[in-house]
Amino acid sequence: MNYLLFSSILLLTPSLHAFNLDAFSKHIDSHQEEYVEALREWVAVESDSSDALKRPEVEKMMEITAEKLRKMGGKVDLVDIGNQELPNGKIIPLPKVVTAQFGNDPKKRTVCVYGHVDVQPAKQEDGWATEPYNLTDINGNLHGRGASDNKAPVLAWIHAVEAYQALNIELPVNVKYIIEGMEETGSNGLDAMVSQRKDTFFSDIDYIIISDCGWLSRRPALTYGTRGNCYFFAEVEGPKQDLHSGVYGGTVIEPMTDLIGILDTLINPSGRILIPGINEAVAPLTDEERNMYENIQFDMENYRKKIGVDRLMYSTKEDVLAHRWRYPTVSIHGIEGAFSASGSKTVIPAKVIAKFSIRQVPDMDPSVVEKQVTDYLNAMFAKRNSPNKLRVQMIIGAKPWVADINDPLYEAGKKAVKKVFGEDPDMIREGGTIPVAKTFEDVTGKRIIMLPIGGFDDGLHSQNEKMSRYNYIEGTKYFAAYLHEVAQIPKV
Repeated sequence: MNYLLFSSILLLTPSLHAFNLDAFSKHIDSHQEEYVEALREWVAVESDSSDALKRPEVEKMMEITAEKLRKMGGKVDLVDIGNQELPNGKIIPLPKVVTAQFGNDPKKRTVCVYGHVDVQPAKQEDGWATEPYNLTDINGNLHGRGASDNKAPVLAWIHAVEAYQALNIELPVNVKYIIEGMEETGSNGLDAMVSQRKDTFFSDIDYIIISDCGWLSRRPALTYGTRGNCYFFAEVEGPKQDLHSGVYGGTVIEPMTDLIGILDTLINPSGRILIPGINEAVAPLTDEERNMYENIQFDMENYRKKIGVDRLMYSTKEDVLAHRWRYPTVSIHGIEGAFSASGSKTVIPAKVIAKFSIRQVPDMDPSVVEKQVTDYLNAMFAKRNSPNKLRVQMIIGAKPWVADINDPLYEAGKKAVKKVFGEDPDMIREGGTIPVAKTFEDVTGKRIIMLPIGGFDDGLHSQNEKMSRYNYIEGTKYFAAYLHEVAQIPKV
């Protein structure tokens, strides 16, 4: 876009009604207990999408979400997105996707808010200080599984529209929602649904907003990039059954030894990925981007202490942020089939499966990464001259995403942050993966912005996940303000 032309058009465009932050703040503050109770109801639903036995809970969560939007007067649909085949061959329905619409004025911009209401697994015995599915307020922090990822942000977007309705203020833009229940396991079925509705539900949308992310520090942030994720299983199979190490140890080539041996070839102690072609595909870090990192609020010492390690991989803020956001990483997550219970067991496992991932960045491609990893591990395994069998499988191939920080969408975000929080936001990337961002961009051709309200210490996917009252309530005001600011972008 010609941004000089954009500025000229903006000067000639009649301003919409001014945004009365005081009115919205008073309304939202006076309803915060109601908002907390709504979050309590949502957190109580164990919508763990990774557990097929919890599928009824995920479906219940989708119904609750749809009913909430219906009561607000939205045009709501529960969209069937097909079935899922489980590893045991059983086929079960995927949770329906909720779509909703508020307003259809062709003279207004139309924004679409994406969110998810499924969660990661959680058990109190895993180290939670409270019951994960009972929202608990401790010193202004609302603890519960899914509180920050992503139930409170979804509710904040709903409360923002409710605030316009309650104040009898016309929405400055048309608002659509698309809310799913399988994000934590790869958004099964969503890509096909987006493709099928490209020319219907998505046809009149101008922008897509995602709030499934968080701040880097206590300073608000706008997110302009995420890493992708290639998730692999590497299986080594040997004897026909588990063996006694005292009887058979020393006479067989053990699958676990082979597996650990090839895993050790993936990355060196300084963090460099050893798979040929991976590092060469990474887009170079520009001086402009590195300079931007210098101004970002990030306390390395607090970061280190929060993790609980003696030292980090890198010694400067710029290097830590770059390797957290815009360089690929290899992480080994676990070994299935290995003995992991308490006590001792002298067993040689017959089959073991390593689970590891590569977080990818522009300009890496999942299909290329799959071939690079598979070829490399097979070559490393061949060097071992083992009679065991190796099978490598990529089960997730999510692409990275990056946006233009000079887009008027981001200028609107900066204005809304300044209006509500009184300071300029950090411009950050996200080290995690939000696969749907790239899907939305590739399939619909729409521009995307990520507006996080989650705190930097919310503990996503970890024990004692929380969303602070401050971020939840002020975030609701921020979303209301953003709807006003994005309405100021003229149609060119």
